[in-house]
Amino acid sequence: MYLVTMLGNLLIILAVSSDSHLHTPMYFFLSNLSLNDISLSSITVPKMLANLQTHSKLITYAGCVTQVTFLSLFGCLESLLLAVMAYDRLVAICQPLRYLVIMNPRLCGLCVLLSFFISLLDSQLHYLMVSQLTFCAYVEIPNFFCDPSQLLNLACSDTSNNNILIYCFGVLIGGIPLSGILFSYIRIVSSILRVPATGGKYKAFSTCGSHLSAVCLFYGTGLGVYLSPTVSSSLRKGAVASVMYTVVTPMLNPFIYCLRNRDIKSALWRVIRRIA
Repeated sequence: MYLVTMLGNLLIILAVSSDSHLHTPMYFFLSNLSLNDISLSSITVPKMLANLQTHSKLITYAGCVTQVTFLSLFGCLESLLLAVMAYDRLVAICQPLRYLVIMNPRLCGLCVLLSFFISLLDSQLHYLMVSQLTFCAYVEIPNFFCDPSQLLNLACSDTSNNNILIYCFGVLIGGIPLSGILFSYIRIVSSILRVPATGGKYKAFSTCGSHLSAVCLFYGTGLGVYLSPTVSSSLRKGAVASVMYTVVTPMLNPFIYCLRNRDIKSALWRVIRRIA
C-alpha cells in the first residue's frame, strides 16, 4: 500500500510538471495535494513497517514527539488544501469566464503558502503540548503511531487544559475548512441545477465528483476517529479508522483523481511513452 501511495502520487506530480496543458490552478493544487499525501504516509508507515520487520514495537520519545508534530502539520495541510480546491471548483463552475483572472498564479501560490503556515502553527502548538506531558512509567500506545489524543489519555500530568486546547484547534482546523467546502458545494450544486443542458450538468458533476470523493474519504474517517464515541471506546476500531485516513486515503487519492480525469490519463501515457 505504501509503494502504491508513493508511485501513484509521484506519477501525478510528474504528469503535472511535465505537461504544459496541466499548468492550471486545479492541477497545481492537485500536485501539492499529492506531495502532501506522500509526506502524510511517510510519517507513520515506514516506522510501522520497520517495527513489523524487527518484531519490535518501540519508538523513542523524540521520535514520538516528531511523529506527532509532522502528523499535525500534514494532516492540517490536507484539510486546508481540500478547502482551497473546493473554492477553485466553485470559481471554475460559477464564474468560468473570470476563472483565470480570479485564480491567478499569485493567488494560487498565496493560498498554498498560507495553508502551509497555518499548518505549521498548528504543528508547533501540538509539539509544545506533547513535549510538556509527563508519563509515569512504560507507556503502550494502542495504535500504530503516536496519536496526540491517546498520548493525553496516557499522561500522568493534568491534561484538562490540553484536552480543551486540542478540541478547540480540531474544530478550527477541521471545522472551518469543512464549512467552506460544504458552502462551496452548495453553491456549485445550485449553479449546476440551473444549467439547462444535460451534457453540461454531467460535465460539471464529473469535474467535482473526484474532489468530493476525496473530501468524504478524508473527513469521514478523520472525524470518525476523533468524534465518534464508538471508535474512541474500541481500540481496534480506532486503529482501523486511523489506518483509513493516514494510509488508505493517500493511496486512493491518485486513483480517484486519475480514473475519471482524461487530461491526467493522457499526460501519464505521454510520460510513460517518453520513458519507454
